Amino acid sequence: MSDKFDVIVIGGGPAGYHAAIRAAQLGLKCAVVDAFAGKDGKAALGGTCLNVGCIPSKALLDSSKQFYNIAHNLPVHGITVENAKVDLATFIGRKDKIVKQFTGGVAQLFKANKITSYFGKGRLLKDRQVEITGNDGSRQTISATNVILASGSVPIELPFARFDGKHIIDNAGALDIHEVPKRLGVIGAGVIGLELGSVWRRLGAEVTVLEALPEFLGAADTDIAKVALKEFGKLGLDIKLGAKLAKAEVKTTPDKSGEVHLTYTDKDGDHSLVVDKLLVAVGRRAYTEGLLADDSGVQLDERGRIVVDEHCHTGVDGVWAVGDAVRGPMLAHKGFEEGMAVAEWIAGKAGHVNYDTIPWVIYTEPEIAWAGKTEKQLKEEGVPYKVGSFPFAAIGRAVAMNEAVGQVKMIAHAETDRILGVHMVGPGVSELIAECVVAMEFKGSAEDMARIIHAHPTLSEAVHEAALSVDKRAIHKGN
Repeated sequence: MSDKFDVIVIGGGPAGYHAAIRAAQLGLKCAVVDAFAGKDGKAALGGTCLNVGCIPSKALLDSSKQFYNIAHNLPVHGITVENAKVDLATFIGRKDKIVKQFTGGVAQLFKANKITSYFGKGRLLKDRQVEITGNDGSRQTISATNVILASGSVPIELPFARFDGKHIIDNAGALDIHEVPKRLGVIGAGVIGLELGSVWRRLGAEVTVLEALPEFLGAADTDIAKVALKEFGKLGLDIKLGAKLAKAEVKTTPDKSGEVHLTYTDKDGDHSLVVDKLLVAVGRRAYTEGLLADDSGVQLDERGRIVVDEHCHTGVDGVWAVGDAVRGPMLAHKGFEEGMAVAEWIAGKAGHVNYDTIPWVIYTEPEIAWAGKTEKQLKEEGVPYKVGSFPFAAIGRAVAMNEAVGQVKMIAHAETDRILGVHMVGPGVSELIAECVVAMEFKGSAEDMARIIHAHPTLSEAVHEAALSVDKRAIHKGN
């Protein structure tokens, strides 16, 4: 036994590195075991989020938006640019630089907080021992008073559409395409499929999205989803609902580049589709393979997730689990809060995570964001409610930006007026949702929001007017 720590975290992604830093801040001797490697094969802390998820996808979304605006949005401002082109090497290179900046930043934070970092795959043994297997096959064992499992998640692979890294790709592959495909197929109209499909559509690819479910964005509010679907159609995303992929076969082409032949079924029967690349984005699953020794005592549920209680404890003394590897939404910020809360519980403090006010965001154009309950959920639960909504078309700032699309919808309890949910689609809603989360966290009412002064002209006025609309008193629209 070479080392003994107060806390060992297995996994250096969002949940893991937040847990480690908070534990170190609280005076605990901490180590992190992580096997994620960057393009250079060296350790790259930050997990999926920083390396091949949240951060790089937003970099490409922003770059592709700049290019798209040149042809589609700048002319209305009287600005014309001739023969605009994309240098994909620079396009992808910018993303890589941002990734390296942030993964390096986590490494510096570890150094500043005196956190010991181990590069390798961690495996929990009994009695809170952790076996580390390096990339060279070497092994060592360390132990701790507490172990936090933060192993994250991996893309779900379809048995009839296996990833080959070239023609059939996952989210990581879609971030590293070095030639704009003429035809891109996307399986799954979720967050990853919509965001990365938007990136390549803006650059000129013909994008067809096959979604097996009959409704679009089932987790979002129905009114918001309808607006989003219409706007994605204007962008040129061909989204086919109720379309179930049956087969994906890579075939050789005369130029040796290859293409993917798809067979899918919908209410009208069988169909075929040929694409140059296929992004499979049907969701993610907890990454727990090889994480637990048979005698570790930690249990997995039917979906391979680590079983925990309301305090993220596994039931095994001193063993906790957080992030994508446990129940709840697979969101980086949910993992942030769980990681920090567990560190505080370990240190004897009052950690807290409110799962009822976790915001969801899809960074497409327009953006989609929500927090709390949808109208459908409240109906099913028999909760009395009232609704107010307001369009960005009546917001001066949105019109001036030429982004007057979408709306804010606020749902409040019919009797107490407490805000139960806020749902948005439109410009900048990834930022606007924050004030709604704050209001909900403090058990605020629609009346509270309606009486808060919002600067003019701002996009946030849509939130203010939606709150007024809950009681039929919005100023800039008929109630």
